[in-house]
Amino acid sequence: MRAGVEQTGWQASLGLRFAERNGETLLLDRRHCGPLRVQRPFYPESRRVCHVYMLHPPGGLVSGDRLETDIRVDTGAWGLVTTPGAGKLYRSNGRDGVNQHHRLQVAAAGTLEWLPQETIVFDGAQADLSTRVELQAGARFLGWEITCLGRPASGEALNRCDLRQRFEVWRDDRPLWLERSRYGDNSPLFEAAWGLRGFTVTGSLFCTDADDALLENLRNTVRGDNALFSASRLYGGLVCRYLGHHAEQARTLLQSAWRILRPAALGAAASSPRIWQT
Repeated sequence: MRAGVEQTGWQASLGLRFAERNGETLLLDRRHCGPLRVQRPFYPESRRVCHVYMLHPPGGLVSGDRLETDIRVDTGAWGLVTTPGAGKLYRSNGRDGVNQHHRLQVAAAGTLEWLPQETIVFDGAQADLSTRVELQAGARFLGWEITCLGRPASGEALNRCDLRQRFEVWRDDRPLWLERSRYGDNSPLFEAAWGLRGFTVTGSLFCTDADDALLENLRNTVRGDNALFSASRLYGGLVCRYLGHHAEQARTLLQSAWRILRPAALGAAASSPRIWQT
């Protein structure tokens, strides 16, 4: 029980700034308020790429919680941001929902990889989630988001919820990709052929600077049993989508796509964050 928190929830924020200095990427600014922070930066591949693990010690979000993240990548810098485990959206008290908003800004010639682990939505959750990526001309981005709707392995379907999600990528104030979802109580979206078709796990990946050869490589290489995986080229980028029943499978397929895309689109061999192996 969190004394003094039940009525208003956690109010937490995190601000990060990656900057390039003499060929190295440094985490120059690191501001946090409340239970949202990062560990020290890691350099498992080279000093050129800075890996950061974003931590939320409570482990899940409840009614009234509000988390805001502001990540900035300066010109020439390269940041990779991930999380050590799944996020959780717990059942609402019926009055207040959860608000979680990420703003990711990348300057010209900067690179950001946004690779959080999945978000698990419990039955009865109320939440407003958004990720907005703002790119300048010449900036590069490769990122994904994975959502688990309910906990079917534990016999819990997502029957009651009010979930709003947005994942947007903009370049110089022009939209490259806008994905918006709304899930409500017993919505036909869960079962309809035009919706989720009964699948309970969704995943989306966006990558800038991809060409037709990469698209064909993804389509021929990345496949999963009893799941749907697709890749499409859009103006200014490439999108991969996953529909299935297992978060582990979603991570595996999106990581496979990331390993194909990273060398071609970003110019560096895939180097998995060490936290993924624990």
